[in-house]
Amino acid sequence: MQAPPEHPSESYPEIRDSVRKLCAGFPGEYWRALDQERAYPTAFVNALSEAGFLAALIPEDFGGSGLRLGAAAAILEEIQLAGCNGGACHAQMYIMGTVLRHGSEGQKQRYLPAIADGSLRLQAFGVTEPTSGSDTTSIQTFARLAGEHYVVNGQKVWTSRAEHSDLMLLLARTTPKDQVEKRTAGLSVFLIDMRDALGNGLTIKPLPAMVNHATTEVFFDDLRIPKDALIGDEGRGFRYILSGMNAERILIAAECIGDARWFIEKATRYATEREVFGRPIGKNQGIQFPIARAYAATQAAALMVSRAAALYESHADCGAESNMAKLLASDASWQAADMCMQTHGGFGLAVEYDVERKFRETRLYQVAPISTNLILSYLGEHVLGLPRSY
Repeated sequence: MQAPPEHPSESYPEIRDSVRKLCAGFPGEYWRALDQERAYPTAFVNALSEAGFLAALIPEDFGGSGLRLGAAAAILEEIQLAGCNGGACHAQMYIMGTVLRHGSEGQKQRYLPAIADGSLRLQAFGVTEPTSGSDTTSIQTFARLAGEHYVVNGQKVWTSRAEHSDLMLLLARTTPKDQVEKRTAGLSVFLIDMRDALGNGLTIKPLPAMVNHATTEVFFDDLRIPKDALIGDEGRGFRYILSGMNAERILIAAECIGDARWFIEKATRYATEREVFGRPIGKNQGIQFPIARAYAATQAAALMVSRAAALYESHADCGAESNMAKLLASDASWQAADMCMQTHGGFGLAVEYDVERKFRETRLYQVAPISTNLILSYLGEHVLGLPRSY
């Protein structure tokens, strides 16, 4: 008889244990102070870099660990489960796939070793624009080839961590949309060194939001970037970032699993210790059943995350599974967040319990990096064969 599949939470036990130990040095007080000041968790990101966790996917030849996507998922899940916030650095993992699979040998030699040792940050992903939103093929940021340089003009929004990153992965049009046969054609990907660009055609403007996610607007005004900043072939960028988007959805889903488990543990502990009317509130089925349902939903979602990661690692088509993993995991984390808030009652709103902070943070994943409705549209059209809805 074939052995049952490994349970997701039991994968990479040594890595998980190491992440837990590191995160123990960054308790709730650390995150509450940052949240109040809207500050970036520099010390936390530096600690992750020094421990090698942010270089998990970089091949050993370039100074990384050469691990699979499942290892990166385990790292991010444990960060969230510890009550920390991987949003400060998770892009370095899911952006990496585009560079590793499609970047030139020169680009890899130039940047990967420094990214691996933490002296260079690849955290910014410039895709979304104010007028296009999730309609990626309608972006207007344009890169025009002029001799040995591209000249970039346009604007990006919700480009998180741009102020704290050295490099940006940028998606821009290189052929106007009305001059291509397919709307996905004519898009190109660039790896931009923002240290050179800032103040020379690149402007970054902070964008205050509900969560402390260091998000920004980015403006390109005749920014000149070298021709060799282009990743792969011109005009094939949309295809290049698709695999990166699948990785992004899988890793964000893993974060959601970590969030959900944090909420479940928090609610279970509180419901066991909190007494009202002379008995623990956890004895009441009105409290107990929502916790149990959140647990069941989380365990089921975790299996889909594991399945999607396995398909990605084998270079198989994983579009449907990546989308379902993100859908189910973000729903599970939001269900758990709402349950945890309700379990704590008024104390759930108290900053010192960290519930309200995590509640706000996990709500983000209902709308980003892709909204729930767009995932459902994708499944309806591409999996179920229903008529295209947009």
